[in-house]
Amino acid sequence: MPKLSQTIWVPMIEIENLTVGYDKTPILWDLSVSIPSGILCGIAGPNGAGKSTLLKAAMGLVKPLSGTITFFGQPLSKMRKKIAYVPQRESVDWDFPITAFDVVLMGRYNRLGLFGRPRKSDREAAERALKQVGMEEYASRQISQLSGGQQQRLFLARALVQEPEILLLDEPFSGVDLTTEKAIYEILLGLKEKGKTILIVFHDLPSAERYFDWLLLLNRHLIACGPVSEIYNQECLGRAFGKTQPLFEEATALSVKTISGLE
Repeated sequence: MPKLSQTIWVPMIEIENLTVGYDKTPILWDLSVSIPSGILCGIAGPNGAGKSTLLKAAMGLVKPLSGTITFFGQPLSKMRKKIAYVPQRESVDWDFPITAFDVVLMGRYNRLGLFGRPRKSDREAAERALKQVGMEEYASRQISQLSGGQQQRLFLARALVQEPEILLLDEPFSGVDLTTEKAIYEILLGLKEKGKTILIVFHDLPSAERYFDWLLLLNRHLIACGPVSEIYNQECLGRAFGKTQPLFEEATALSVKTISGLE
C-alpha cells in the first residue's frame, strides 16, 4: 500500500475488525479503517465488494458478525441523530402514495419523538431543503411521478433536513443526468466546506479525482484508504478491480492523461 501523508487529522469514523455477512456468509472481512472529519470520501470496488453492506452496517441495518463502528468514539445509538443515510434509489418503493414534501418532512421525525407532530419550523425546514436541491416546485407531486434524477434529489433533501454531521450516500449519482450529478456534487461540496463528513458509494471511477478528497477501495476486504492523490493509481486500482477489467483500464487511461497534462 502506498505510504500515506503525515497530515494530522481527526477521525470521524472508526471501523475496527469489521466482518459483515448474510446467512453467516461474509461479505466484508476483517475491515479496519479510520475516516477523518470534514471530507468527501468515495467508496469504490467491483460489484459484490461490500460497499453498500458497509453503509448498512454503519446504520445498524445489518448486524456485523464481529467488529465495531464508532463515530467520534461513540456508538451509533448515541450518534444516530447526527447521521443521515440515503439508500440506493432502487431500494425505495416509489409507488407508495406520498408527496415529495411529506418524504422530506419525514427527515425531521427523529426530532419529534414517537407521537410528536411536525411544527411550523419543521415544515419550513422541509421547504428550505426542497429549495436547496431545486425541487420546491414539485413539493405536492406524488413521488411516483418524479423522474429518476428528481427522486435522487428528493432523498438528498430528506437527508439535508436532518441537519446531520455525517452523510452516508449509496450511489447518489446512479441513473441521473450530468446536470443533476453536478447539482448534487455542488450541494455536497457546500456541506463539506461547513465541516460535514460525507461517504459516497460510487461506480464512475474516472470521477474520483474530480469529486473526492479521500478514496476507500474495497473488494470484500480493505484494499486501500487515503487521499485520492495517493490511492488513485494503477497498483491500488488493479488490486481492487483486476487488471483485465474495462473499468480499471478506463480509469488508468484517464489517470495517465491527467498526470501527463493532456487533460
